[in-house]
Amino acid sequence: MKEKKADAGAEQIAALNAKIIELTNDLQRTRADFENYRKQIEQQKENEKKATKLATVYKVLPLLDDIDRAIMAYDTLRPLGKTLEKSMGELGLKRILSDAGVEFNPDLHDAVMVEGDGEKEVISETLRPGYYYESEVLRPAMVKVQKM
Repeated sequence: MKEKKADAGAEQIAALNAKIIELTNDLQRTRADFENYRKQIEQQKENEKKATKLATVYKVLPLLDDIDRAIMAYDTLRPLGKTLEKSMGELGLKRILSDAGVEFNPDLHDAVMVEGDGEKEVISETLRPGYYYESEVLRPAMVKVQKM
């Protein structure tokens, strides 16, 4: 009789241990699922911030173009350009080098006119500046190209 009780007690203990293991595994899976969910939400928030910032920068580009034209027309506005350039850098926006004499790069420059018939292509004039945004080309510079 004692053996039956001992066997029954051992079976109960084994069943309880199995249940503990099962519940512990469930808890670990739930914790892992929650951690994955938390990381996914953080990534979504970060992506939304980047997308919002990029959309804002896109809307500012025409304004930057207008200010560039104003600075070219009125040299007294040049200090405004320097301040603007600094602020753009803080936003992760940087102008693509497209000065006259710079070698043409189709990844950075959009040629709207090509003159000459040489082998080497250099920029002769910038019609619209291009910009990098966080080291990626946001908008290529629109340029005239001279073949030499």
